[in-house]
Amino acid sequence: MDLWESVTLGLMGGMGLLLYGMYIMSEGLQKIAGHRLRNILSTLTHNRFTALVVGALVTILFQSSTATTVILVGLTSASILTLKQTLGVILGADIGTTITAQLIALKATEISLPIVGIGATIIFFSKRDKYKRVGQVLLGFGLLFLGLKIMSDTMHPLRDAPFFREMLMSASSYPLLAIAAAAIFTFLVHSSAASVGIIMVLAMQGMISLHSAIYLLFGANIGTSFTAVISSLGSSREAQRVATAHLLFKLAGVLILFPFVTPFAHLLTKLTATPGYQVANAHTLFNVGIAILFLPFTKYFARFLEIIVPERREEKQEELKPKYLDNKLITTPSIALGLVSKEVNHASDQVYEMTCSVITIFEKSSIELLDQLNKKEDYLDVLYKSITQYLTDVMRQPLSRQEFYRCMSYMHIVNDLEHIGDIIEKDITYIASCKIARGCKFSDAGWEEINEMHQRLCDMMRMANLALFSNDRELAEKTAKLYPELARMERQLRAQHFNRLKDGTTLSISTSSLHLDLINSFLRISEHIKNICYEIVVMGENNEAYSSHHSDDFVHSCDDLTMTLN
Repeated sequence: MDLWESVTLGLMGGMGLLLYGMYIMSEGLQKIAGHRLRNILSTLTHNRFTALVVGALVTILFQSSTATTVILVGLTSASILTLKQTLGVILGADIGTTITAQLIALKATEISLPIVGIGATIIFFSKRDKYKRVGQVLLGFGLLFLGLKIMSDTMHPLRDAPFFREMLMSASSYPLLAIAAAAIFTFLVHSSAASVGIIMVLAMQGMISLHSAIYLLFGANIGTSFTAVISSLGSSREAQRVATAHLLFKLAGVLILFPFVTPFAHLLTKLTATPGYQVANAHTLFNVGIAILFLPFTKYFARFLEIIVPERREEKQEELKPKYLDNKLITTPSIALGLVSKEVNHASDQVYEMTCSVITIFEKSSIELLDQLNKKEDYLDVLYKSITQYLTDVMRQPLSRQEFYRCMSYMHIVNDLEHIGDIIEKDITYIASCKIARGCKFSDAGWEEINEMHQRLCDMMRMANLALFSNDRELAEKTAKLYPELARMERQLRAQHFNRLKDGTTLSISTSSLHLDLINSFLRISEHIKNICYEIVVMGENNEAYSSHHSDDFVHSCDDLTMTLN
């Protein structure tokens, strides 16, 4: 009984170290290269061969093909990637996950303690974030293999336990049961690398035969796709197709290779006599084989997925909800901020449409158009609350300084967009309602002035939208400089209106307050557009640029704000 207690506690501790090591290693690598990740995924995946390479590299970064596939599901759901783009990435991800197995075969477990020591030393004695992240990666790498070493040492005495040895050896006699057990275990730990590592430890300890190891590897490869399938439930059909593709790739590979396990095992023993290398090579050859088999046919496979996962016949009425945000990707800030960028652009489009449609309401005196405008403002409120909450959740994650400042800039931008919506809803629609209720008209000269200022405002908003979408700082600076012109125009139009009042123009007298309030509302909207442009200019620049734009009372350090949020 003491043996089983010791083994159970050792396995639990080793597994905990392994999973925690993978987590902090992935976190450190994301901090180093994460801000480039979204751009890489969106720009280098149009070609299936580069998509394959990108998938392998991203999976090495996350140390989990499961994590990569979940990210792809989120990006596809947000319409950032298409199904065809993701298929090559998925195949590459399966290759990338084999790197850990090869490192285990190279007995990286033997140098785990020195790596932990080096990583911890760098973290504690470095003052620069850049070096601390490198230390974090090394520490995670060391803990990962230290956990495997602890499990290996813990399971060593079980070699002499007849019951345990017979149970594992029987896996080759009951291959379907072995595949199912490995698939379930891999799903529970959310990491095929962890499962493969344990299978390799069992093989290196002589506890399982090569045939048993291959069946367990089949199960681990299938189980890694379950998490993505579950995460896609409730998402768009395109996202569900991505998750289904990962599952089908694995199932097809297992079905094709299952009848040839014996010759496959024979080939592995010809390549090397070392059990650890045999299992690692089996895992690598299986996933490389799937990639070679399916990569040339991704175009046809995408069509097949559209057939087996068809569009919903009856689409529900569109709810008032964000279009791009995905809560499953909050733990990957670099990707999450990319989604926020698209959602902020979407919100900005709504504000632009609202701003431009204002003049039509005054022109046609239409209550129906007024109601439509109010509905758009309701949707803008939903977007504002959703984006703000999403950014708050993102800032609870470990962020680089650049990511922190991007979060704050998006907070300011969406806040200004909300203020513009409020001006339209509370002020301009009230002015329009008063005009319609009274049945009054602006004078010809007054209406021409309002039209001219509104057109200038729409041009300014359009330029700001374009600058925000393309992150064009030069265009943002140019747009911000239009605000003083609009301020001068507002003063000039006010003076011209007073002159008409002085001349006794009847229509100007009856609509005086409405006219003045309307051009003042246009001016206030232009001020918020100017603020948005300033945020575009400072976004992504150095920290000093951001701090000089915002007051010291508002700008906190990343650590202080993160502590406050948590």
